[in-house]
Amino acid sequence: MSDIEIRDDRAAGRLEALRGDEVTGHIEYFVLESPARALVPVHTIVEPAHEGKGIAGSLARELYGMAAREDIVVAPLCPYVVKWAERHPDEAPAADPALLDAAKDWLRAHPERF
Repeated sequence: MSDIEIRDDRAAGRLEALRGDEVTGHIEYFVLESPARALVPVHTIVEPAHEGKGIAGSLARELYGMAAREDIVVAPLCPYVVKWAERHPDEAPAADPALLDAAKDWLRAHPERF
C-alpha cells in the first residue's frame, strides 16, 4: 500500500486513493453541521482492478484519522465503513445514535448529492 496516496477533496466530498494519477478508490462523504459536526461516509468504491488490496480499509482508516485530527466524529452510513468500524473499535469510536439519525435525515433531504 506504500504506493497509494490518499487525498481529501473536501469541496467534492471525496476521499480518494491514488496510484500515480489513477484514482483506485474513494469514499463519498458529506460534512454534517448539526446537531454536531461530523464526517458522514455514504459510499465506498474501489475500482475492480484494485479490489482486495486493502484500499477500502486504508480509506476508512484515513477518514477516521481526519476526524480525529479535526476533533469531530464519523457518523457512518456507508455499509463498508460501518463494518470496518465494528472490526476496528480502537480506531473508530461509535457515533451517537442521534447523530446517525440526523445524518440519515440530511441524506434524505439531499438525495441529489448521492
